Amino acid sequence: MDWPRFSYSYDGSFAGFLTCVFTAYANKEEPACFLGPEEDQAALWPQRTVDTDQQKARRVYRSLDKKLGSQGKRLVTYGFLTCLPQRELCLWDFLKLGYERGPAVVRDLTDPRVAVLGKAVQHLTREAHLLKGFTRFSDQGGALAGEIAPKNRVLPLLRPHFAARYPGETLILYDRTHHEALFCQKGQWAIVPLEEFSLGRPAQGELDYRELWRRFYDTISIEGRYNPKCRMTHMPKRYWGTMTEFQREEPPAPGGHLRPF
Repeated sequence: MDWPRFSYSYDGSFAGFLTCVFTAYANKEEPACFLGPEEDQAALWPQRTVDTDQQKARRVYRSLDKKLGSQGKRLVTYGFLTCLPQRELCLWDFLKLGYERGPAVVRDLTDPRVAVLGKAVQHLTREAHLLKGFTRFSDQGGALAGEIAPKNRVLPLLRPHFAARYPGETLILYDRTHHEALFCQKGQWAIVPLEEFSLGRPAQGELDYRELWRRFYDTISIEGRYNPKCRMTHMPKRYWGTMTEFQREEPPAPGGHLRPF
């Protein structure tokens, strides 16, 4: 397609991206780059600002099943949650290819447009799987609250797991990296932007449970088989900052930011 190239500016949402896809095909334009709300607006190409249109986004979303099949649709929806550099351009390239070839495109791993997206989604799902076991919650006034610092936007993948695991609890899980939080309560849930996350000092009962967990973790370790490299293989070090068993200091005084769980 020999279409004119434009720099697309949008709100950073998935619906916004799908609106960009609709606009590109409708105007016969080739997005040269995608700029979110927090990205530098300078570009070498003419800029087009695309306002999110839910109806247009739904039309593109429905086309994913028809044109790409369930696996292709999964690559697109999950791909948007990854930390892949220039992910929108990668998704755009994959969509163009998929609309031409159909559902079989997902099996063409020799094509870099497919392989790079598949690898990014694999990294996303693996990180979400690890965080199902590495996430720690603390009781905060009757609510279970936790923090994570993932590379990918994993909250949508973690939501079904923790909502099912704690169906009767009020649940708060904060993503430090992307400044958003998952809230679950009585079967209802929402993922909302949240620039800051600050909690008061836990009650003494919660502090006692944390200490019990640390003591259990230390007690079951076998000194003669201590192998830090093996532990980091099964429990990557970058997750330790939010895991209770690796924290030896209590939270600061009320009003301060809560230390990692």
